[in-house]
Amino acid sequence: MFTSIIGVLYDGFAYGMLLFVLSVGLSVTLGMMNFVNLAHCAFAMLGGYVTVSLINLAGWPFLATLPLAFLAAAAASVVLERALYRNLYGKSDLDQCLLTIGIVFVAVAGAAYIFGTLQQPIKVPEWLRGTWVVGNFTFGVYRAFLIVTGLVLAAVLILMLEYTRFGATVRAAVDNQRMARGLGVDVDRVFMLTFALGSGLAGLGGALAIEIVGLDHNFALTYLIYVLIVVSVGGMGSIWGSFAAATVLGISDMAGKYWVPQIGSFLIYLVMVGILMWRPLGLFGKR
Repeated sequence: MFTSIIGVLYDGFAYGMLLFVLSVGLSVTLGMMNFVNLAHCAFAMLGGYVTVSLINLAGWPFLATLPLAFLAAAAASVVLERALYRNLYGKSDLDQCLLTIGIVFVAVAGAAYIFGTLQQPIKVPEWLRGTWVVGNFTFGVYRAFLIVTGLVLAAVLILMLEYTRFGATVRAAVDNQRMARGLGVDVDRVFMLTFALGSGLAGLGGALAIEIVGLDHNFALTYLIYVLIVVSVGGMGSIWGSFAAATVLGISDMAGKYWVPQIGSFLIYLVMVGILMWRPLGLFGKR
């Protein structure tokens, strides 16, 4: 029993770190910029397909594709932000939802047309595919890689957005654009960089997710639900909240599928409802 508990905690925490990387970018754009970007996971899917293409067609090593997945998603978000999103700043949530969910459907159809509807194969390095055996416990190496990646990204983002001039500038631009412009802040540039950061992290998460959950043309819709759950439970705009929510939900989901498979896939929704009934603004939400 103790062995199974350790295994569930380890696998659940690794899955939680994957959810964190996928969702933290939306927490930034939705919570700090007040923009409902339902196309967030379309950028994650783009990052995944960039990684798949570079590995299978160009023979790139897995780790070398991760920066390209980040940059491709960030670049695509800059194009959309300049061309479409900026026209909806300050508009109603419904307007933003309709535009961004339309982008999701376009992305799903485009992925199906270009890459087909089958799961995409990927080959990670041998040193990431094995397991470590410690006593009676077996730990997957790739899951350890996800845990380390998630922890490093959480630390970097917390320092960047809460303790640097850039983070203060983003909050100022969101809270009072006129005052920020009066102080010399280039609000348009700040919003563009924030979108690029959030979407780039989604692209990185999409690339990291392939080995664990796979990649197909419906990825942008399937994992949008999980990303929205993490952001809602954690509280919008809080990096700590996204980290805590992803951890709790990842472990809960893994525990349900391992111990109560009859309702395992539904347990994550029960946890979400319970937490939001207790704290309607999320674990670390302030507004």
